[in-house]
Amino acid sequence: MKRTHQYRFEGTGFSTIPQLIQHHFSTKQVITKKSGVVLLNPVVKDKKWILNHEDVTLGELLGKGNFGEVFKGTLQRDKTAVAVKTCKEDLPPELKIRFLSEARILKQYDHPNIVKLIGVCTQRQPIYIVMELVPGGDFLSFLRKKKDELKTKQLVRFAVDAAAGMAYLESKNCIHRDLAARNCLVGDGNLLKISDFGMSRQEDDGVYSSSGLKQIPIKWTAPEALNYGRYSSESDVWSYGILLWETFSLGVCPYPGMTNQQAREQVEKGFRMSCPQRCPDDVYRVMQRCWQYNPEDRPKFCELQRDLAAVKRK
Repeated sequence: MKRTHQYRFEGTGFSTIPQLIQHHFSTKQVITKKSGVVLLNPVVKDKKWILNHEDVTLGELLGKGNFGEVFKGTLQRDKTAVAVKTCKEDLPPELKIRFLSEARILKQYDHPNIVKLIGVCTQRQPIYIVMELVPGGDFLSFLRKKKDELKTKQLVRFAVDAAAGMAYLESKNCIHRDLAARNCLVGDGNLLKISDFGMSRQEDDGVYSSSGLKQIPIKWTAPEALNYGRYSSESDVWSYGILLWETFSLGVCPYPGMTNQQAREQVEKGFRMSCPQRCPDDVYRVMQRCWQYNPEDRPKFCELQRDLAAVKRK
């Protein structure tokens, strides 16, 4: 409909109809009944995941993500506490698509060690991704805050949880690409959950080639991903080894005293981080297997889960 010499359905107006169509094609923004538009061939959506903005009340600010702010919120239907990721309204359409890609990935998964999607609000700006609220917050902050209280046995349990979540993703051909303590959450009973799927990809052959990826987490990323842009479950295994090191060093930044470039150069020369003080020898051997230079020599996540569960039982 045309208002003030602009064409719009809901939200942003455009001076021409092609611009309006391109906007909705690029952003995948839903056109609802509120616009008054009758669609001749409507796309049937999975209603389970569709929420209205009015269904969610925003509360305190929890932090800031790559695409916008994260709030604590409340679902109006049953007063459930949730986490709400918001997308900045001024982001270009391609980044808004990337923002929603996390929800498209998460809606396929159901595992205790993977953060759960509740729904998305796309009818108007800002776009919301609504997820379960994990009360313990991010794992990195948790480690640093609780470092004087955490026992080695609990650290091993965290390691098993992370391996279980990643083994599930591996079985689904999902490549996380940004596995790190900062991207895990601690739930009730100290249950660890893998989170932050903003960089994730699901590939039929389990390999994703990237060119021009920005803001690569150098110290967590496998050599073949840094050098050739090749991501796979094996590159996630390398990152898992770094996550293990973070866990048993109680939140110390990897490769202490080194810049990103220095760490990258040293890894190419064969350097690997030493065993953290609190780390059992069995777990450090697992780390070393994760850091094999050849991706094919690294273990599968199902093997890591099995081996660390055996350490946990000791």
